[in-house]
Amino acid sequence: MAPGGSACKEVVESHSPVADYDIASTKSESNTTTMKNAVSFVGKCGIHSNNDVYELLECPVCTNLMYPPIHQCPNGHTLCSNCKIRVHNCCPTCRYDLGNIRCLALEKVAESLELPCKYQNLGCHDIFPYYSKLKHEQQCRFRPYNCPYAGSECSVTGDIPTLVAHLKDDHKVDMHDGCTFNHRYVKSNPHEVENATWMLTVFNCFGRQFCLHFEAFQLGMAPVYMAFLRFMGDDNEAKKFSYSLEVGANGRKLIWQGIPRSIRDSHRKVRDSQDGLVIQRNLALYFSGGDRQELKLRVTGRIWKEE
Repeated sequence: MAPGGSACKEVVESHSPVADYDIASTKSESNTTTMKNAVSFVGKCGIHSNNDVYELLECPVCTNLMYPPIHQCPNGHTLCSNCKIRVHNCCPTCRYDLGNIRCLALEKVAESLELPCKYQNLGCHDIFPYYSKLKHEQQCRFRPYNCPYAGSECSVTGDIPTLVAHLKDDHKVDMHDGCTFNHRYVKSNPHEVENATWMLTVFNCFGRQFCLHFEAFQLGMAPVYMAFLRFMGDDNEAKKFSYSLEVGANGRKLIWQGIPRSIRDSHRKVRDSQDGLVIQRNLALYFSGGDRQELKLRVTGRIWKEE
Protein backbone atom coordinates (compact mmCIF):
# COMPACT_ATOMS: atom_id res chain seq x y z
CA MET A 1 0.00 0.00 0.00
CA ALA A 2 1.35 3.40 -0.86
CA PRO A 3 2.36 5.76 1.98
CA GLY A 4 -0.60 7.80 3.10
CA GLY A 5 -3.05 5.07 2.12
CA SER A 6 -5.75 3.81 4.46
CA ALA A 7 -5.58 0.44 6.22
CA CYS A 8 -9.00 -1.13 6.78
CA LYS A 9 -9.11 -4.16 9.06
CA GLU A 10 -11.75 -6.06 11.02
CA VAL A 11 -10.22 -7.42 14.19
CA VAL A 12 -12.13 -10.19 15.92
CA GLU A 13 -11.32 -10.83 19.55
CA SER A 14 -10.90 -14.52 20.30
CA HIS A 15 -11.12 -16.66 23.41
CA SER A 16 -7.60 -17.56 24.49
CA PRO A 17 -7.33 -19.14 27.95
CA VAL A 18 -4.71 -16.55 28.94
CA ALA A 19 -6.15 -13.39 27.39
CA ASP A 20 -8.27 -12.48 24.41
CA TYR A 21 -6.54 -12.36 21.04
CA ASP A 22 -7.50 -12.89 17.46
CA ILE A 23 -4.75 -15.43 16.74
CA ALA A 24 -3.44 -18.32 18.77
CA SER A 25 -0.34 -17.83 20.87
CA THR A 26 2.84 -19.21 19.38
CA LYS A 27 5.78 -20.90 21.04
CA SER A 28 7.90 -17.84 20.44
CA GLU A 29 5.80 -15.79 22.86
CA SER A 30 7.23 -17.76 25.78
CA ASN A 31 10.70 -17.47 24.39
CA THR A 32 13.11 -16.10 26.95
CA THR A 33 16.02 -15.90 24.56
CA THR A 34 17.33 -12.44 23.83
CA MET A 35 17.78 -11.52 20.18
CA LYS A 36 21.21 -11.29 18.57
CA ASN A 37 21.34 -7.57 19.17
CA ALA A 38 20.53 -7.89 22.84
CA VAL A 39 22.82 -6.47 25.46
CA SER A 40 25.91 -8.17 26.81
CA PHE A 41 28.56 -6.95 29.18
CA VAL A 42 31.53 -5.20 27.61
CA GLY A 43 34.52 -7.45 27.33
CA LYS A 44 37.58 -6.90 29.47
CA CYS A 45 39.49 -5.60 26.46
CA GLY A 46 37.36 -2.45 26.65
CA ILE A 47 38.60 -1.48 30.11
CA HIS A 48 41.13 1.32 30.43
CA SER A 49 42.89 -0.46 33.26
CA ASN A 50 44.52 -3.72 34.25
CA ASN A 51 42.48 -6.88 33.63
CA ASP A 52 43.23 -8.08 37.14
CA VAL A 53 41.58 -4.97 38.60
CA TYR A 54 38.52 -5.57 36.46
CA GLU A 55 38.30 -9.15 37.74
CA LEU A 56 38.56 -7.93 41.32
CA LEU A 57 35.51 -5.75 40.72
CA GLU A 58 33.41 -8.64 39.41
CA CYS A 59 31.08 -10.15 41.96
CA PRO A 60 31.90 -13.89 42.16
CA VAL A 61 28.21 -14.76 42.57
CA CYS A 62 26.38 -12.71 39.89
CA THR A 63 29.53 -11.72 37.87
CA ASN A 64 28.25 -8.13 37.58
CA LEU A 65 30.51 -5.20 38.42
CA MET A 66 30.30 -4.24 42.10
CA TYR A 67 29.33 -0.81 43.39
CA PRO A 68 29.47 0.54 46.97
CA PRO A 69 28.94 -0.88 49.41
CA ILE A 70 31.37 -3.66 48.41
CA HIS A 71 31.46 -6.31 51.15
CA GLN A 72 34.25 -8.67 52.16
CA CYS A 73 34.66 -11.58 54.53
CA PRO A 74 37.46 -11.82 57.16
CA ASN A 75 39.59 -13.64 54.56
CA GLY A 76 39.27 -10.80 52.03
CA HIS A 77 36.80 -12.39 49.58
CA THR A 78 34.45 -9.77 48.14
CA LEU A 79 30.90 -9.69 46.78
CA CYS A 80 28.19 -7.14 45.98
CA SER A 81 25.53 -5.97 48.40
CA ASN A 82 22.71 -7.73 46.50
CA CYS A 83 24.45 -11.09 46.63
CA LYS A 84 25.34 -10.67 50.31
CA ILE A 85 21.63 -11.04 50.99
CA ARG A 86 21.25 -13.90 48.52
CA VAL A 87 23.99 -16.01 50.19
CA HIS A 88 22.52 -15.36 53.66
CA ASN A 89 25.62 -13.51 54.90
CA CYS A 90 27.86 -16.54 54.25
CA CYS A 91 30.96 -16.11 52.07
CA PRO A 92 30.49 -18.25 48.93
CA THR A 93 34.25 -18.82 48.68
CA CYS A 94 35.36 -19.82 52.20
CA ARG A 95 31.97 -20.15 53.99
CA TYR A 96 32.92 -17.72 56.77
CA ASP A 97 30.33 -15.30 58.07
CA LEU A 98 30.55 -12.06 56.13
CA GLY A 99 29.64 -9.71 58.94
CA ASN A 100 29.52 -6.03 57.95
CA ILE A 101 33.04 -5.44 56.65
CA ARG A 102 33.37 -2.93 53.78
CA CYS A 103 36.21 -3.24 51.28
CA LEU A 104 37.01 0.48 51.22
CA ALA A 105 40.29 -0.03 49.38
CA LEU A 106 38.57 -1.67 46.39
CA GLU A 107 35.87 1.01 46.38
CA LYS A 108 38.64 3.63 46.21
CA VAL A 109 40.40 1.81 43.35
CA ALA A 110 37.14 1.77 41.39
CA GLU A 111 37.01 5.57 41.53
CA SER A 112 40.13 5.76 39.34
CA LEU A 113 38.73 3.57 36.55
CA GLU A 114 37.08 4.64 33.30
CA LEU A 115 34.89 2.13 31.50
CA PRO A 116 33.00 1.97 28.19
CA CYS A 117 29.22 1.73 28.20
CA LYS A 118 28.03 -1.86 28.15
CA TYR A 119 26.01 -1.00 25.02
CA GLN A 120 29.22 -0.32 23.13
CA ASN A 121 28.37 -3.03 20.60
CA LEU A 122 25.05 -1.27 19.89
CA GLY A 123 26.66 2.06 19.07
CA CYS A 124 27.55 3.87 22.31
CA HIS A 125 31.25 4.73 22.25
CA ASP A 126 31.42 7.00 25.31
CA ILE A 127 33.74 6.34 28.26
CA PHE A 128 32.59 6.96 31.84
CA PRO A 129 34.07 7.09 35.31
CA TYR A 130 33.32 3.85 37.10
CA TYR A 131 30.64 5.29 39.40
CA SER A 132 28.92 7.24 36.56
CA LYS A 133 28.68 4.28 34.20
CA LEU A 134 25.68 2.60 35.81
CA LYS A 135 23.58 5.78 35.85
CA HIS A 136 24.38 6.42 32.18
CA GLU A 137 23.45 2.88 31.13
CA GLN A 138 20.00 3.21 32.69
CA GLN A 139 19.23 6.03 30.22
CA CYS A 140 21.61 5.24 27.33
CA ARG A 141 19.86 5.93 24.04
CA PHE A 142 21.52 2.82 22.57
CA ARG A 143 20.11 0.45 25.18
CA PRO A 144 17.84 -2.25 23.69
CA TYR A 145 14.08 -1.89 23.56
CA ASN A 146 11.66 -4.38 25.08
CA CYS A 147 9.25 -6.16 22.77
CA PRO A 148 6.08 -3.97 22.58
CA TYR A 149 3.71 -6.91 22.13
CA ALA A 150 1.01 -6.64 24.80
CA GLY A 151 -0.42 -10.13 24.62
CA SER A 152 2.29 -12.00 26.52
CA GLU A 153 5.22 -11.49 28.82
CA CYS A 154 7.70 -11.58 25.94
CA SER A 155 11.29 -11.12 27.12
CA VAL A 156 12.85 -10.47 23.71
CA THR A 157 14.87 -7.26 23.46
CA GLY A 158 16.74 -5.62 20.60
CA ASP A 159 17.01 -2.63 18.33
CA ILE A 160 14.01 -1.45 16.29
CA PRO A 161 14.73 -3.47 13.08
CA THR A 162 15.19 -6.59 15.21
CA LEU A 163 11.90 -6.04 17.04
CA VAL A 164 9.98 -5.27 13.83
CA ALA A 165 11.14 -8.58 12.37
CA HIS A 166 10.35 -10.34 15.65
CA LEU A 167 6.80 -8.92 15.76
CA LYS A 168 6.18 -9.97 12.18
CA ASP A 169 7.74 -13.43 12.28
CA ASP A 170 7.07 -14.58 15.85
CA HIS A 171 3.94 -12.73 16.99
CA LYS A 172 2.39 -12.60 13.49
CA VAL A 173 1.12 -9.05 14.03
CA ASP A 174 -0.64 -7.09 11.30
CA MET A 175 1.78 -4.87 9.36
CA HIS A 176 0.49 -1.93 7.31
CA ASP A 177 2.07 0.79 5.19
CA GLY A 178 0.35 4.14 5.50
CA CYS A 179 -0.53 6.87 7.95
CA THR A 180 -4.32 6.43 8.13
CA PHE A 181 -6.32 3.47 9.38
CA ASN A 182 -9.86 2.18 9.73
CA HIS A 183 -10.24 -0.76 12.11
CA ARG A 184 -13.38 -2.55 13.28
CA TYR A 185 -13.01 -4.26 16.65
CA VAL A 186 -15.41 -7.12 17.35
CA LYS A 187 -16.26 -8.94 20.60
CA SER A 188 -19.14 -11.39 20.89
CA ASN A 189 -19.57 -10.93 24.66
CA PRO A 190 -18.86 -7.28 25.49
CA HIS A 191 -19.70 -7.80 29.16
CA GLU A 192 -16.40 -9.64 29.62
CA VAL A 193 -13.83 -6.87 29.76
CA GLU A 194 -11.22 -8.14 32.18
CA ASN A 195 -7.89 -7.54 30.42
CA ALA A 196 -9.14 -8.42 26.95
CA THR A 197 -6.55 -7.56 24.29
CA TRP A 198 -6.89 -7.43 20.52
CA MET A 199 -4.11 -8.11 18.04
CA LEU A 200 -1.44 -5.43 17.85
CA THR A 201 -1.15 -3.55 14.54
CA VAL A 202 2.13 -2.00 13.37
CA PHE A 203 2.13 0.90 10.88
CA ASN A 204 5.09 1.87 8.70
CA CYS A 205 4.72 5.63 8.39
CA PHE A 206 7.28 8.36 7.58
CA GLY A 207 9.95 5.67 7.63
CA ARG A 208 9.16 4.83 11.28
CA GLN A 209 6.99 2.25 13.04
CA PHE A 210 3.94 2.83 15.27
CA CYS A 211 2.02 0.28 17.36
CA LEU A 212 -1.78 0.56 17.63
CA HIS A 213 -3.21 -1.02 20.80
CA PHE A 214 -6.85 -1.77 21.61
CA GLU A 215 -8.05 -3.46 24.77
CA ALA A 216 -10.74 -3.71 27.42
CA PHE A 217 -10.25 -3.46 31.16
CA GLN A 218 -11.82 -2.23 34.39
CA LEU A 219 -11.13 1.43 35.18
CA GLY A 220 -12.05 1.43 38.84
CA MET A 221 -15.54 -0.08 38.76
CA ALA A 222 -16.26 1.02 35.19
CA PRO A 223 -15.65 -1.32 32.22
CA VAL A 224 -13.93 0.58 29.41
CA TYR A 225 -12.27 0.10 26.02
CA MET A 226 -9.11 1.99 25.14
CA ALA A 227 -7.13 2.61 21.95
CA PHE A 228 -3.69 4.22 21.95
CA LEU A 229 -0.55 4.51 19.83
CA ARG A 230 3.08 3.83 20.76
CA PHE A 231 6.16 4.89 18.82
CA MET A 232 8.98 2.43 18.16
CA GLY A 233 11.82 4.72 19.22
CA ASP A 234 12.81 7.11 21.99
CA ASP A 235 10.60 9.74 23.57
CA ASN A 236 12.44 12.70 21.99
CA GLU A 237 11.68 11.24 18.55
CA ALA A 238 8.08 10.37 19.43
CA LYS A 239 7.39 14.05 20.14
CA LYS A 240 7.97 14.83 16.46
CA PHE A 241 4.68 13.07 15.64
CA SER A 242 1.00 13.41 16.52
CA TYR A 243 -2.01 11.17 15.98
CA SER A 244 -5.77 11.23 16.24
CA LEU A 245 -8.34 8.51 16.93
CA GLU A 246 -12.05 8.74 16.26
CA VAL A 247 -15.03 6.56 17.06
CA GLY A 248 -18.71 7.28 16.63
CA ALA A 249 -22.11 6.51 15.14
CA ASN A 250 -25.64 7.93 14.96
CA GLY A 251 -24.40 11.48 14.52
CA ARG A 252 -22.14 11.36 17.60
CA LYS A 253 -18.40 10.89 17.89
CA LEU A 254 -15.45 10.87 20.26
CA ILE A 255 -12.10 12.22 19.06
CA TRP A 256 -8.72 11.86 20.71
CA GLN A 257 -5.57 13.71 19.67
CA GLY A 258 -2.18 13.25 21.25
CA ILE A 259 1.48 12.37 20.92
CA PRO A 260 2.42 8.69 20.60
CA ARG A 261 4.22 7.31 23.62
CA SER A 262 7.63 5.72 23.21
CA ILE A 263 7.84 1.96 23.67
CA ARG A 264 10.34 2.80 26.43
CA ASP A 265 7.11 3.15 28.41
CA SER A 266 5.45 -0.22 28.86
CA HIS A 267 2.03 -0.79 27.37
CA ARG A 268 0.64 -1.18 30.91
CA LYS A 269 2.11 2.17 31.99
CA VAL A 270 0.50 3.93 29.01
CA ARG A 271 -2.81 2.18 29.58
CA ASP A 272 -2.90 2.98 33.28
CA SER A 273 -2.16 6.66 32.56
CA GLN A 274 -5.25 6.69 30.27
CA ASP A 275 -3.14 8.41 27.60
CA GLY A 276 -5.40 7.51 24.67
CA LEU A 277 -9.00 7.18 23.51
CA VAL A 278 -11.02 5.80 26.45
CA ILE A 279 -14.58 4.64 25.70
CA GLN A 280 -17.09 3.64 28.36
CA ARG A 281 -18.69 0.27 27.62
CA ASN A 282 -22.25 1.61 27.36
CA LEU A 283 -21.13 4.23 24.87
CA ALA A 284 -19.11 1.66 22.92
CA LEU A 285 -22.21 -0.53 22.63
CA TYR A 286 -24.27 2.47 21.55
CA PHE A 287 -21.74 3.14 18.80
CA SER A 288 -21.91 -0.57 17.85
CA GLY A 289 -25.60 -0.29 16.98
CA GLY A 290 -28.04 -3.20 16.84
CA ASP A 291 -29.30 -4.67 20.10
CA ARG A 292 -26.07 -3.76 21.96
CA GLN A 293 -25.30 -7.44 22.63
CA GLU A 294 -22.13 -7.48 20.52
CA LEU A 295 -19.25 -5.03 20.25
CA LYS A 296 -18.68 -3.82 16.69
CA LEU A 297 -16.63 -0.69 17.16
CA ARG A 298 -15.04 1.13 14.24
CA VAL A 299 -11.94 3.16 15.11
CA THR A 300 -10.39 5.45 12.51
CA GLY A 301 -7.28 7.53 12.82
CA ARG A 302 -4.25 9.11 11.25
CA ILE A 303 -0.64 9.86 12.06
CA TRP A 304 1.18 13.01 11.01
CA LYS A 305 4.57 14.61 11.47
CA GLU A 306 4.81 17.95 13.25
CA GLU A 307 6.66 20.67 11.38
